[in-house]
Amino acid sequence: MNILAMIFGWLNDQLLKMRWLSELVRLLVEKVFGLSVSERIGGSIHFFIYDTIKIFILLSLLIFVISYIQSYFPPERTKKILGKIKGIKGNILGALLGTITPFCSCSSIPIFIGFTSAGLPLGITFSFLISSPMVDLASLMLLISFFGPKIAIAYVVVGLILAVIGGTLIDKLGLEKYVEGYVREIENVDAEVPEMTRKERISYAKEQVRDIIQRVWLYVLIGVGIGAAIHNWIPQSIIENVVGGNNPFAVLLATVVGIPMYADIFGTLPIAEALFAKGVGVGTVLSFMMAVTALSLPSMIMLSKVVKPKLLAIFVSIVSAGIIIIGYLFNAFSYIFV
Repeated sequence: MNILAMIFGWLNDQLLKMRWLSELVRLLVEKVFGLSVSERIGGSIHFFIYDTIKIFILLSLLIFVISYIQSYFPPERTKKILGKIKGIKGNILGALLGTITPFCSCSSIPIFIGFTSAGLPLGITFSFLISSPMVDLASLMLLISFFGPKIAIAYVVVGLILAVIGGTLIDKLGLEKYVEGYVREIENVDAEVPEMTRKERISYAKEQVRDIIQRVWLYVLIGVGIGAAIHNWIPQSIIENVVGGNNPFAVLLATVVGIPMYADIFGTLPIAEALFAKGVGVGTVLSFMMAVTALSLPSMIMLSKVVKPKLLAIFVSIVSAGIIIIGYLFNAFSYIFV
């Protein structure tokens, strides 16, 4: 067991956390720029260069692998799979399938429309809609590289639970009449899905890497920049007073601040990393990440064109309440992740 733990620790440090890259960037900052990483300017430059390179390397590799897997589950096939299962099992499957589909909520909504127009139960489609931007295999690996396996796995598990519970509640409330009429009227063509060759799957994965990097690079840079500022320029006492354990409303504040932002999990991670390093509770950090990815304002504007205000309000309320409860529970049991 000790040998396995040592091997896993080495792989985690060198492949995911990229300690070697951190050391190279430190040498660059100190030997080439003549700055100390222990000081604000040098530390900020080190944080920015190291996190940016690490995120883009991991992001490219993980998106390629996940997209290759995703090629076996195009929306048409996913729709057929979900159409065969009802009830809580359908919600669980919808949430799980959301982990291997688009990496942001704005990409998930067109698929949500397709599922709804095909007559899939509303609860299952919402379980998919919640989990798709918030929980995916690529984010799991990135979370491990930033926070370690305990917090990463916990984030994915609670994200899936929230997706299942949220979808189930929406299903039980019988809110189908609050979907915009035109969505139901969209012609559903049950086309046969052609089988892709290995070469086509590789080509598809490469295209996904290019497409997603083009869409997220700016948010990643902004997120890393904010993270560097938090990490090196904002005093820990201020962070602790605003969103630390000294503020009983920290989880609420983190959730409210996260919702208007538009970023995917990749742009949110550097900010979350910096907050966590400053002593912010793990539940507060997770609430912030979940709010940004699951309830971003632009995606809610898109969703408002698909569902009526009452259903949108219920969806936001259920997910927000779930995120806040998760945040306080994780803060209460944070000793588990030490």
